[in-house]
Amino acid sequence: MHVVLFQPEIPGNTGNIIRLCANTGAQLHLIEPLGFTMDDKRLRRAGLDYHEWAPVQRWADLDTCLSSCPDLAVYALSTRSSMNLDQAKVGGDMVLLFGPETRGLPPEVLQHPRITHSLRLPMRPESRSLNLSNAVAVVVYELWRQQGYPGSV
Repeated sequence: MHVVLFQPEIPGNTGNIIRLCANTGAQLHLIEPLGFTMDDKRLRRAGLDYHEWAPVQRWADLDTCLSSCPDLAVYALSTRSSMNLDQAKVGGDMVLLFGPETRGLPPEVLQHPRITHSLRLPMRPESRSLNLSNAVAVVVYELWRQQGYPGSV
C-alpha cells in the first residue's frame, strides 16, 4: 500500500502518518511543496522513533510520484466523492492519495488520468472534514482489513 500526501501542510499530521506507515507496512510519499521542513521538531515528535522504520519518499510533483508505481490503481480521497470507503473492494497493492489539510485535493488533481477511484469517508451532514492523520488511519486500516492484514502479527 502506498500513501501519498499531496502538499501536506502540518508537520504533526505527517509525523503521525509516518508512525502509521511504519506499523502497517505502507510506503509514504510526499508531494512538494511541503508546509514544513523534514527536520521540523513537530514532525519528529509526532513520529517518535518510527522514522527509521517508515522510509519517506519526496517527489517534486504528482506525475513523477505516480510513475514510480505505474501499474497500481490510484484511489483519491475527497469529501467531494460520491463513493463511500466501504463501497471500495480492493485487492493487492494500491496508491491512496490524500490532499492538503486546509483545502483537500484540487479539481485538476482529482481529474488526473491515473486516478481510478474517488472515495470519501462518511460523515454527519454538518461536518466538513476529518483531521488528515485520522482520515489516513481510517482508510489504511479499512483497506488493510479487507486484505486480511497481510504481513501483520
